[in-house]
Amino acid sequence: MADTATTASAAAASAANPSTDAPPFQLGKPRFQQTSFYGRFRHFLDIIDPRTLFVTERRLREAVQLLEDYKHGTLRPGVTNEQLWSAQKIKQAILHPDTNEKIFMPFRMSGYIPFGTPIVVGLLLPNQTLASTVFWQWLNQSHNACVNYANRNATKPSPASKFIQGYLGAVISAVSIAVGLNVLVQKANKFTPATRLLVQRFVPFPAVASANICNVVLMRYGELEEGIDVLDGDGNLVGSSKIAARHALLETALTRVVLPMPILVLPPIVMSMLEKTALLQARPRLLLPVQSLVCLAAFGLALPLAISLFPQMSEIETSQLEPEIARATSSRTVVYNKGL
Repeated sequence: MADTATTASAAAASAANPSTDAPPFQLGKPRFQQTSFYGRFRHFLDIIDPRTLFVTERRLREAVQLLEDYKHGTLRPGVTNEQLWSAQKIKQAILHPDTNEKIFMPFRMSGYIPFGTPIVVGLLLPNQTLASTVFWQWLNQSHNACVNYANRNATKPSPASKFIQGYLGAVISAVSIAVGLNVLVQKANKFTPATRLLVQRFVPFPAVASANICNVVLMRYGELEEGIDVLDGDGNLVGSSKIAARHALLETALTRVVLPMPILVLPPIVMSMLEKTALLQARPRLLLPVQSLVCLAAFGLALPLAISLFPQMSEIETSQLEPEIARATSSRTVVYNKGL
């Protein structure tokens, strides 16, 4: 009987503390190590977790209060590391880190896949007209621009003109390239109708990739002129570096090229094979639902993989930076915020 009671007590304790394997909580720090690709991948899976879209207002207030209690040393007994990590995940997913205001649901990172997938499906629709091509490219860049603005660094005031400039540049470049490539494909007499249709399906990728680069350069051009802050190992400001800004911009641009690659390249390949199956040939109405599922799977895989390529806080040797930066610190390396 005593053994049974002991076992029951142990089970209850285990249920109350499911987080015995959770690492010690650190306020404002990532849960997973950012030095490895796997750690960054796990970190960004948390950031884009769509389940946080369904967190209630009450649950959000509880999470914020729990973190405030931890910060001021008034945490109630029995709170686990897992509960603290979960609270931080909820707060970071919903509230802007600089303004502490709620981010509109479609523009949160956790809403990027569920709200972006219908746009990807629209971009990849076959037999697009000129009007539909322009519409889907405009809608995609509008959604991207809103996500970028909602998750911007708000510690320093940024003129609205910079946002508008980046938005217009991205829309114009995306629409121009998509329409231009479609016209070229239509005029290519060497292509059979089936080949022409297949090639047209790949047009969205170069259009979106080039627009993403254009958007990053126009929105963050000021960083190249003014430089970005670099920090030593203790988090102390060393100075402002234009060379670090170039590295940050290059890494971000590369991420923005890699991101649409599996999203806009894999689905056309997969769909060209699935369309030949007896099931879809006998039931053509299933084409759109199947394509939507394929796009959702590609999007869900591509987003965390792409943004995990580089650490959020990237490291660079001081010998590669401006001489005044190297003289200002004894550290061999410094870190800078790459941006997303």
